[in-house]
Amino acid sequence: MKRARSWLAWAALISVLAGCGGDQGGTGGAAKGGSGPTRVTCTIGMIADAARIIGGPHVQVTGLMGPGVDPHLYKASEGDIQKLTGAAVILYLGLNLEGKMGDLMVKMSRTRPTFAVSEFVPESLLREPPEFLGHYDPHIWFDVSLWRRSVERVRDALSELDPSHRADFERAAAAYDDSLEALHAWVGAEMATVPKGRRVLVTAHDAFGYFGRAYDVDVVGLQGISTVTEYGLADVRRLVDLITSRGVKAVFIESSVPRRSIDAVVEGCRARGHAVTVGGTLYSDAMGADGTPEGTYVGMVRANVSTIVGALR
Repeated sequence: MKRARSWLAWAALISVLAGCGGDQGGTGGAAKGGSGPTRVTCTIGMIADAARIIGGPHVQVTGLMGPGVDPHLYKASEGDIQKLTGAAVILYLGLNLEGKMGDLMVKMSRTRPTFAVSEFVPESLLREPPEFLGHYDPHIWFDVSLWRRSVERVRDALSELDPSHRADFERAAAAYDDSLEALHAWVGAEMATVPKGRRVLVTAHDAFGYFGRAYDVDVVGLQGISTVTEYGLADVRRLVDLITSRGVKAVFIESSVPRRSIDAVVEGCRARGHAVTVGGTLYSDAMGADGTPEGTYVGMVRANVSTIVGALR
């Protein structure tokens, strides 16, 4: 019965969108003109951060998913609907990251510019793990070189909507790209300081696959790529076997995933006589709090890498 009520609520939200129509002189349309900054609504914090940096004073950015929010399980609220219908442009990641909100993005694309920032990442560079039912891994921000391509999509989306400020967007994007290029090099150099045999990253869900591929790290998650997939005793045993056999000293929790799953792994290792500690909290599907270094993409990546290196090295 509870599931039925949830479905009816979701259907009602979709119906609201279907009735929105184009924004004929409404808040979203007005935001495109010269009456103020362009209203940009983004799903996850990493996209909102890029939009603020590239758009500068020409944009007013609203993010839907804040610190600690899991986008895989996120359901749009009535307030979110208002933020989406009041936007001149909507930016989301795509690749099924936003779960059911993907249907919402299709609806919104009929009334206003709506872009998946993953569009600029070639399919040949996307991970397609067999256990993910033929879908691509959406966690592209963990490879900074791939995220640079997504930032290009943000730049072009803003330029298409507001061509009068294209030069400003391009200058800001170029400067940001330089910082991301330096960040990519820094991550590689930092991870290289950890001996190869110790480069084993154990987390609650399999979000760090791109990180592992880009920076030569063995990555193992208790849950699958999406947190919708539940873990069981067999998954805990599998992880305990790996940790004890390889002598892994630290595992990591995630800010957007309950820590009880990793605690179960730690207890399982202790029962085997292997001491493993929680090496710290990583930002996986959400950034840190606004106003903190971790509340930016660059700060989040640096915090993650420093935590990983400190625990494994």
